[in-house]
Amino acid sequence: MTGNSDSSPRPTTPRDLHAGQPVVTMIGGGQLARMTHQAAIALGQTLRVLSGALDEPAAQVSPDVVLGSHTDLNALREAAVGSHALTFDHEHVPTEHLDVLVAEGVNVQPPPQALVYAQDKLAMRRKLGELGAPVPAFAEVTWAEDVVKFGAQHGWPLVIKAVRGGYDGRGVWITDDSDEAERIVTQQLDNGVALLVEEKVDMRRELSAMVARSPFGQGATWPVVETVQRHGQCAVVLAPAPQLPQSLAAAAEGLALRLASELGVVGAMAVELFETSDGTLMVNELAMRPHNSGHWTMDGARTSQFEQHLRAVLDYPLGDTAPIAPLTVMANVLGASTAPEMSMDERVHHLFARMPDAKVHLYGKGERKDRKIGHVNIVGGPGSVDDPEYVAAVRERAERAAHWLSHAEWTDGWDVHGE
Repeated sequence: MTGNSDSSPRPTTPRDLHAGQPVVTMIGGGQLARMTHQAAIALGQTLRVLSGALDEPAAQVSPDVVLGSHTDLNALREAAVGSHALTFDHEHVPTEHLDVLVAEGVNVQPPPQALVYAQDKLAMRRKLGELGAPVPAFAEVTWAEDVVKFGAQHGWPLVIKAVRGGYDGRGVWITDDSDEAERIVTQQLDNGVALLVEEKVDMRRELSAMVARSPFGQGATWPVVETVQRHGQCAVVLAPAPQLPQSLAAAAEGLALRLASELGVVGAMAVELFETSDGTLMVNELAMRPHNSGHWTMDGARTSQFEQHLRAVLDYPLGDTAPIAPLTVMANVLGASTAPEMSMDERVHHLFARMPDAKVHLYGKGERKDRKIGHVNIVGGPGSVDDPEYVAAVRERAERAAHWLSHAEWTDGWDVHGE
């Protein structure tokens, strides 16, 4: 471990003791880096992480940690030294820093000219429009009147978004009131937040098409999944998306592969989509990294998104993405309003006693309201993804398990000690 910290350092792992196997640097020490580290272990690789603190999820487990900020060019340089590829746990690294690293010979994947379309929603909307991808009507917002005019042209309600930095419902405002819209825009612009406005899509549900692409140009797709959002956060993923027409699934996978190719993406990418009420697709957002909608692949697919991301950035042949069951349901474990008195260890114990097939993935995070602290995967048994009763049963078990881990309460009233 290198870098400066007030914390007592763990024993350093010399960087020349990697047995000739690749070292991949991931910028960011969150749960995505932690789970990528798990995949790297199986491949005999080392995942170095640039982390802001020793208690971040990936820094807790990786033997090769650089402490520093993703906005610090020197920290980025230090993390890149000796690595075979540099990639990302999040998209917030300044593009100008990445351009410098590329000029200095660092293998940055995805490259900055692609990553910018995951960083800047306005640039993404414009580029997708140029590529003929289906996107909602949108406009740049430079003053409050832009939103009022947009609403008059496209109707209300509408969606106001921060151009950079928003996620999990943050930086997104939905309003059907012009006065409220003016207040939002004025306040955000005064705070230096760049904005765009777009139509609120009349949708049936949200989908995600997860793909991976290598520098060689090989592409691979997982089945299109349905994502269920609560309060702007992904709560549940159903993989594959139930009752999705094959033609629409093929169109979504083809669109995601085309965008990955045309944008020059390397690594995993999630194309978040709206399935509209009239049965068409619209692109919502892009994420050029492993993504919450792909967590099901850890237990429900032959190759997880984390292994695939490593394969892709190192230009290995990509892995088989076939699902291993008719349905896998992922449910996020979100922090309760008040953390239960029962320890997480005891909660896991009781969950395994009742649901031995539940696959638990915890991130090493402290519990607080709505914080993503882990997820649960339930891999379904025999059945059909087009059978609503089968889907509902697998989903209920996943959500019941996740709620138990969050709240130490069984949603069906099960008495832990009485039965």
